[in-house]
This record gives sequence, C-alpha cells and structure tokens, in this order.
Amino acid sequence: RAIGITWNFYPLADVQINPRNPVINTRSFGEDPAQVSAMVTAYIKGSHAGGMLTTLKHFPGHGDTDTDSHLALSRVNATMDRLNSVELPPFKAGIAAGSDAVMIAHVAFPSIEPDPNKIATTSEVVVTGLLRDQLGFKGVIVSDALEMHGLTKLYPPNNGNPAGRAAVDTVIAGQDFLELPSDLDGTYNGLLQAVKSGAISRKQIDASVRRILIAKAKAGL
Repeated sequence: RAIGITWNFYPLADVQINPRNPVINTRSFGEDPAQVSAMVTAYIKGSHAGGMLTTLKHFPGHGDTDTDSHLALSRVNATMDRLNSVELPPFKAGIAAGSDAVMIAHVAFPSIEPDPNKIATTSEVVVTGLLRDQLGFKGVIVSDALEMHGLTKLYPPNNGNPAGRAAVDTVIAGQDFLELPSDLDGTYNGLLQAVKSGAISRKQIDASVRRILIAKAKAGL
C-alpha cells in the first residue's frame, strides 16, 4: 500500500495434490485442504489489516492438473465428491474470511460443466451457478489472463473477432473484471456490440461496475 498497490491477485486456494503440476506446485500452501484453508484465511486477515484487497484463485481449483494453463488446455477429471472434499473447502474458507475477489481458472471441470467446449472461465454453471449462487460469493469475480493459451486455443483466429468472442463468453458466464486481454480493441468492441445487441444486459454490466466500485471504496480509492 505504501507504493500505491491496492489489490493483490492472491492467495492461492489451490490444493497441490498432483506432483506433476507444472504451474501451481510451490505456489500452493500445500496438499492438505485444511492447512490450505487455514493459510488462506490468515493471508486474507493479514492483507485486510494492512488495507489490501485479496483475490482467491484459481476457482474451482487448479491443484490437480498436469499441464500449464498458460500454454495449453488443462483439465481436472475429479468427481464432484472429490471436488467438495479437496478443491472447494479452501475457497469456502476464503469466502467466509471476506476475500474481495475470486479468480476463475482456465481449466475444464467435466463433473461440473459437461460441455466439452467450455472451461471454468466460460461456464455459467461454474461462475454463476457454483460460485455466485451456491457458495454465495458477493464480491468481484475476475478472469485469469485472457491472453493465456488455456483460453485462446478455444477461440481460433479464423472466425471473426476471437478476443471479443472470448470476452463475451467470459462475461456471460458471470465475470465482472477481465484481466490481460490479448487484444484490447477486439475485447472492448466485442463486449460493446454484445451489450448493444442485448446478448449481455446493461443490468449485468451495472452490477459488475457496482461490485468493482465497492471494492475500490474498501481500498479507500
């Protein structure tokens, strides 16, 4: 905060249970959901004491992947029972601790979203159904970097405006804040046209803006 930083995309709520995970590994608080939950809670408490906004990531859990979602499509093939016992508890703990934001993973979760063309980022079932409605998260939902290949490979460039299509699907799924788009103009124009056409409602945009303004107010901005 002393150098003007108000929002941290941390802590990781991912439970590191796959030894071949090339991207989460040492970034995680550990292999035990209870330990990760305790560390996440403590991190949020300490951050808030210092006036810093926090972001749980990567929902609903990036710990059991063996590919890097920056480079390729990632998948967690766990059952819903396993997700409820391992992946989701640290996110529930972080939400209970008052995290200001949750970041969505560019990862497929077939047991939650059966559509093979959708990852968590573009799944309304994951973002709105599970996180917003079932877990009751009321803060800012932020995408992982839209330039990552775990998302862009689903939107080939030979079909119109790929960045715009990805952004529209991400917002329709329920995200409020889009991080690092690969094509800023394409992203903006795609979203603008989607709102003008009614594919994305102005009510949804207003709700997202309100959540972001509440977060800024918490940070004293």
